[in-house]
Amino acid sequence: MTDEPARGLRRLRQASRYSWQGLRAAYAHEEAFRQEVWLCLVLLPLGLWLGDDGVERALLAGSLLLVLMVELLNTAVENAIDRIGSERHELSGRAKDVGSAAVLVALANAVLVWLLVLSG
Repeated sequence: MTDEPARGLRRLRQASRYSWQGLRAAYAHEEAFRQEVWLCLVLLPLGLWLGDDGVERALLAGSLLLVLMVELLNTAVENAIDRIGSERHELSGRAKDVGSAAVLVALANAVLVWLLVLSG
């Protein structure tokens, strides 16, 4: 048996399994991610209904999915930093703060997109 990397459908199955594991872990351990998922479950169908055309629907839905993506990346950064050590370090704190700021910017983007699309 060789240690060759998975290819084709096997690689796709493995990648999908890892992605689902990541989503389940984020949902199980991150309250902010759970809240954002539930918000998306309510707002996504609403955005698809309220959007007048494909572009508006894509903007409304995409802005919400962007929040989830940024939250997942923020969680990954926080987990990696926590894995390194529990002692306080200026760079660790800064990295966590920047990740949190990225989530805030994504949330502000979603609010702005929704306001602009629905007011126009």
